[in-house]
Amino acid sequence: MGCRVQHSIQSSFWLLSSTSLRNSLYPRKSFFKNRISFGKTSRTALYCTCSSSSSNSSGNKGSFLPNGVGGVDDFVLTTPLYYVNAPPHMGSAYTTIAADAIARFQRLLEKQVIFITGTDEHGEKIATAAAANGSSPSEHCDVVSQAYKSLWKDLDISYDKFIRTTDPKHEAVVKEFYSRVLSNGDIYRADYEGLYCVNCEEYKDEKELLENNCCPTHLKPCVRRKEDNYFFALSKYQQQLEEVLKKNPGFVQPSYRLNEVQGWVKNGLKDFSISRASVDWGIAVPNDSEQTIYVWFDALLGYVSALLEDNEQASLETAISSGWPASLHLIGKDILRFHAVYWPAMLMSAGIGLPKMVFGHGFLTKDGMKMGKSLGNTLEPTELVQRFGPDAVRYFFLREVEFGNDGDYSEERFIRMINANLANTIGNLLNRTLGLLKKNCQSTLAVDSSVAAEGNKFKAEVEKLVEKACVHYQKLELSSACETVLEIGNAGNLYIDSQAPWTLFKQGGTAFETAAKDLVIILEAMRIISIALSPITPGLSLRIYSQLGYTEEQFNAVSWRDTKWGGLKAGQVMAQATPIFARIEDGTEAETKSAATKKVSKKEKAPKS
Repeated sequence: MGCRVQHSIQSSFWLLSSTSLRNSLYPRKSFFKNRISFGKTSRTALYCTCSSSSSNSSGNKGSFLPNGVGGVDDFVLTTPLYYVNAPPHMGSAYTTIAADAIARFQRLLEKQVIFITGTDEHGEKIATAAAANGSSPSEHCDVVSQAYKSLWKDLDISYDKFIRTTDPKHEAVVKEFYSRVLSNGDIYRADYEGLYCVNCEEYKDEKELLENNCCPTHLKPCVRRKEDNYFFALSKYQQQLEEVLKKNPGFVQPSYRLNEVQGWVKNGLKDFSISRASVDWGIAVPNDSEQTIYVWFDALLGYVSALLEDNEQASLETAISSGWPASLHLIGKDILRFHAVYWPAMLMSAGIGLPKMVFGHGFLTKDGMKMGKSLGNTLEPTELVQRFGPDAVRYFFLREVEFGNDGDYSEERFIRMINANLANTIGNLLNRTLGLLKKNCQSTLAVDSSVAAEGNKFKAEVEKLVEKACVHYQKLELSSACETVLEIGNAGNLYIDSQAPWTLFKQGGTAFETAAKDLVIILEAMRIISIALSPITPGLSLRIYSQLGYTEEQFNAVSWRDTKWGGLKAGQVMAQATPIFARIEDGTEAETKSAATKKVSKKEKAPKS
């Protein structure tokens, strides 16, 4: 579903942070079924929290504003279900990295998170791709679905649910949903003839096509087709959709995507086909075994069926009561229409509450050009991770691309950013501070960090930046969140350079004590950085935390409240200083270093005069 078109990320849950708006749209009612409920997060000025909300499980058919069962500490987010006609690419990796960062931040806020991803495995292109590889559709889906799981593991993706649309429990939910919409009078049978894009698996309006009836996304001619299909009465929900978009402007984000959706709705909604007679690889229509259910009435329901536990009986109502509605659908802008127009209308028809937000991100390019096999400039995520590691890949795309806009990858820019931010600003600061501590204090902290920073302006600066980063995370401004946390590292480098503890240690006496306190202050800042940056670079953050003398279990137990100054205590022993992030050498640097090594080697072998 997510990648049936080309894959393609700013705005936020800020609107949902308004207490009055939140209470009016999402009255609280119940919690996740069969799940542990955490305590409420602190709501002081320092510990910012995102608002979550709730309502009744099946929705009120009189008012179709986003609602559902989620409690204030619930957060359900989804990526698209990625289409398995081909292996995962950088577009799908980008969406999932962003979703993972959001999920990790919400967990730091002690929200009860369900992070859903998965694969869309039905349709004409799947059967064609399988045949081309000499395998059955089922075998093909198993292989590609596993490739996604492997890549997510390599990228440190912490998903909670991985749904496959070939899962029997998903099929049961789809059929029940279809029957509910049918009984509501919103499905009818009719002939349809039009221009069809095989790659999009969608009929196109001639007004949106390019010359020679080419699809504007795939730049390939659409073919004329005539089919006897079942249709969903989308046009019936024009007024309700207009009401949703008007009364809840935060439903579609960023705001310029909302304008786009409002334009589509204003221009008039057409009923759309929800079955195919010529496709065998799919879920059979409940009332007609000769037709299979088409993509959007199949794949979109994966967001709901994923909520079912493995040992639960598969039913639509059970799935809804297990966590619906979603707090956030994170998608590429190419599938915005289906998530912001089709999906809400489908849910209205079935009497189910709407998701709270649909966020459409932008496309990725490489060196300023659209990526494609024909251009020979594809960007393989598996290769990137193998070369540079997951933290570097995650950090670059989330820091470089303003979330919501289109973004560009350049290897030169990638290496320059990672070396400057992660290896130098953060890594080198920790390494030299721990080195000084070992040399002068036997790697042991002299005082509590709260005592060391008494009356120190640096502490106030760090606290201000932490609060600022929290707000950025809340508003899905992931690039700004990265930048703000990095400012703590920059401030730390300026502080240690201005204090020059290496000189103070030599002076002894009170100067020695001041230097020892300075090291504690810097290491406390590093502790805070490790937590605040953990949604973006979980592996790097763990390595920082470990060098500060903590265990992996302690790291996994931290929350955002642990960014409060004062975590390090007197007598705490730091670990041996080792580089937490190796500097990346580009081709030029490597050649220069190699030449220099050879030159030195020749000099050493030369006879003395």
